Amino acid sequence: MKSKFVETLENITGVDIYALISLTLFFTIFVLVALYAWKADKNMINEIRQLPLDN
Repeated sequence: MKSKFVETLENITGVDIYALISLTLFFTIFVLVALYAWKADKNMINEIRQLPLDN
């Protein structure tokens, strides 16, 4: 038994493109943040790491 929400989404033409766009957007942002973290200056990361302890 399908829910009314699923039935409504199945009746909308082109709704599958939203899933593809959201997956692509998520993957792109994830890769960009991973690259930023990998390429970031290690001194900056150590400084940020110590911020909660520098009261």
